[in-house]
Amino acid sequence: MNANTDLTGTPLPPEDSNSANITGTQPPNTTALFPTGSRRERPGALALSIGFGLVAVCLIGLFTSPSAAIGGAWCIGMMLVLLFLSVPVAIALSVPSIIGVYAVSGIPATMNILSIAPFSAVSDWSMSVLPMFIFMGMLLTQSGLSGKVYRVADHWFSWLPGGIGIGTTFAGAGLSAVTGSTIGMTYALGRAGIPEMLKAGYDRRMAVGTIMVSGMTGNLIPPSILMVVYAGIASVPVGPALMAGAVPGILLAVCFAVFIFAIGVIAPKLVGRGQSAQNPTNTTGTTRPTTTWRDRFISLTGIWGFAVILVVLFGGMFSGIFTPTEAGAAAALCSLLLCLWEKRGDGPWRKVTGSAMDTVAATSAIFFIMIGATMLTSLLAITGLAPILTGFITDLGLSRIGFLLVLIVLYIIMGMFFDTLSMMLLTIPILLPTLEAMGVSPLWFGVFVVLLGEFAMVTPPVGIIPYIVHSIAKNPEVNLGVTVTLRDIFVSLLWFLPVGVIFLILMVVVPGMTEWLPDLISRTSGGMSG
Repeated sequence: MNANTDLTGTPLPPEDSNSANITGTQPPNTTALFPTGSRRERPGALALSIGFGLVAVCLIGLFTSPSAAIGGAWCIGMMLVLLFLSVPVAIALSVPSIIGVYAVSGIPATMNILSIAPFSAVSDWSMSVLPMFIFMGMLLTQSGLSGKVYRVADHWFSWLPGGIGIGTTFAGAGLSAVTGSTIGMTYALGRAGIPEMLKAGYDRRMAVGTIMVSGMTGNLIPPSILMVVYAGIASVPVGPALMAGAVPGILLAVCFAVFIFAIGVIAPKLVGRGQSAQNPTNTTGTTRPTTTWRDRFISLTGIWGFAVILVVLFGGMFSGIFTPTEAGAAAALCSLLLCLWEKRGDGPWRKVTGSAMDTVAATSAIFFIMIGATMLTSLLAITGLAPILTGFITDLGLSRIGFLLVLIVLYIIMGMFFDTLSMMLLTIPILLPTLEAMGVSPLWFGVFVVLLGEFAMVTPPVGIIPYIVHSIAKNPEVNLGVTVTLRDIFVSLLWFLPVGVIFLILMVVVPGMTEWLPDLISRTSGGMSG
């Protein structure tokens, strides 16, 4: 995988591609469900030479280590080098782990891991919800729902100060939750939302800033594939893990919407209020049409299928009729029927077949990565590195809040180099033993890690999202003649990111927001483990 592909190896859309057209008039060229496997282009000859040299150093250090723990540290170093070389995450996790177990414990332990880890990593029944959610996202993407969701949000919120930005924020949260891809949502929403906001007279920095933060909450709001993956790594029930992210995800979207509303009240010119609806620098002469109440209600008819799916998914779990796995299967069936209906006469079965093949590819890729994470956990146990790291952290004397604040800094730095999934798989096996000692709930920590990963993707100077939005905004059809520089992108982040930082601190101070909904559903439905 490289910076131009998703986990399935499917190419991501180019900056001027029509595949990101959110109107749904053209089928997307990709159904990516995850951020890219790497932030960088393929390494050059010099980088490869240095990288393989470092791998050789790690191997020599491993086989000459005076203790198993030091050997484990060399393996961690080897994993980091392989990840920097854009080696697929599954290989970067599993190969050093296998070599490390062989170096420390010999052939019998190595054969034991090779025979047990692949099955134990993915055989838990709760993981069967993963292909259901992926299939649902693929089908909803193919059905053209994305454009309709955006239009509904636009119609219903555009009358507020900053209303188009507010609608874009909620549409982005919904789209990234359904598709599972912050990057894919950014491509689609950026091409549709930026010109709409510029037509309404929005400041260019408000327009691009709104797009960049719109997808940060999507991987928290169910169905969240990253939360399912976290549940598998951390061995927590899938149902509570899914529900734990719902309230924080919705609250963060509301926080960004309130911020945009406040800007609309305090500085109305930034959101096109009190001036012509047409941007004075708009050289195309295009303007936004007036939205009537009739338009608003008519727009709702286009997403009736999405409403049915939400009722099946959440109503089934809340009532206790469905377990999370059964709810995922029922929602996938509804998505299948919706796709067949929406694409009738346009090769619906071809789209279903393509979605099924993409689901198999994406699920296989995730399962391979989880096998690698299981092997890493085995390595940490065999070498004794995990208890050493736990003891080191606890000996620092940090309080729970101090420990979590340090993790915030650590994850933001890691986010400059790795995507959310890579950070989760690399750090969760190491940190899980420490969480218990620090009194941190595994459910809460899953939400914390996923949100930090999304936060890191928009953090300058190396976060991937600002550069994606900048490339989109260079398209004349998107910017409508307005020049959007990289400096504008970074300035807009200075406006929006403090909201995210404040919310992260609020999560640390009020951890109960993540466990309230899972507890409520557990009491009302009698449990939701599978």
